[in-house]
Amino acid sequence: MIQPPSPKIQLINTPDYRENYANSVQVRVNLWDFFLLFGRVNQTTPENVAIHNFQGVYVSPQQAKALVRVLQQNVTQYETAFGEIKLEPQSADGIVQ
Repeated sequence: MIQPPSPKIQLINTPDYRENYANSVQVRVNLWDFFLLFGRVNQTTPENVAIHNFQGVYVSPQQAKALVRVLQQNVTQYETAFGEIKLEPQSADGIVQ
C-alpha cells in the first residue's frame, strides 16, 4: 500500500501569540474536553501559597492523549540526556508539589 505524501505544515503565530513560564498546571476533565489551566506559584511563607493563573486551554480528549504521548517521549529524551527528573512526594490529596 502506498502512503500519500505528508502534508507540508506551516506554523504561523497569530498577532496575539505570547509565551509564558508556568510552574503550575491544573487539569479539569468533562465528557467533551480537557481544560488545562496554567499559572505561576508564588510561595511567600510555608503557609501562604498563591497561584496566579494566566492561561486556560481547552483540548479534545484525542489531543490530550496525543499530548501525553509527545510529553512522555520528550521527558524520556530529557532524562536520557540529563538524568532522572525527581518529583517531590504527593500530598494526601494526590497533588504533586
